[in-house]
Amino acid sequence: MRWDNLFDDLEGQLEDGLSAEESGARAEEERLRRGRLVLRDRLQAMARAEPERPLRIRLGSGELLRVMPLTFGRDWLSGRIIDDAIRTTQIVVPIGAIAGIVLDPPTARFAEVEVVAEERGLTAKLGLAFMLRDLCRRRVPLELLTLAGGLQGTIDRVGRDHLDLALHEPGLPRRAAALTAIEIVSFAAILAVRV
Repeated sequence: MRWDNLFDDLEGQLEDGLSAEESGARAEEERLRRGRLVLRDRLQAMARAEPERPLRIRLGSGELLRVMPLTFGRDWLSGRIIDDAIRTTQIVVPIGAIAGIVLDPPTARFAEVEVVAEERGLTAKLGLAFMLRDLCRRRVPLELLTLAGGLQGTIDRVGRDHLDLALHEPGLPRRAAALTAIEIVSFAAILAVRV
């Protein structure tokens, strides 16, 4: 009879040990999964979980934007700025220019949405330079928000890590007579592009 109790006790200890080991392995697996996440994945997961809720993005300048994401590139996102004005403004934000994402405590759970393996379409592979070259080719007047302040103009050229911006008054087309200067801007200084 004592042997039965001893074996039951050993069996219980073994089950507890295996359960604790399994629980520890699951916790370690979750830590590894979270350690591999990048900001782009979290942003995309939050946008997918709440497609009607704008993201509150804090830029490196401290400016807080409410953005309804539309497209995610390799190192940028584009969307519509949501503000109290009626106007609709398109914006492109380099992921590296994002200082933070502001969440309300009740909505903070959306930051923990599981990141699913997404289909990697062509847009997801396109970098910031490609998107800026498209704006250059279409000669779109825009506002460049940089670490040094805002610049109004049209992109003339796009290099690997910089662009040439023809500065002119907002709303005017790029014409030689309207230019005030050409400014070379490093991608590292770009916080956002308002179109």
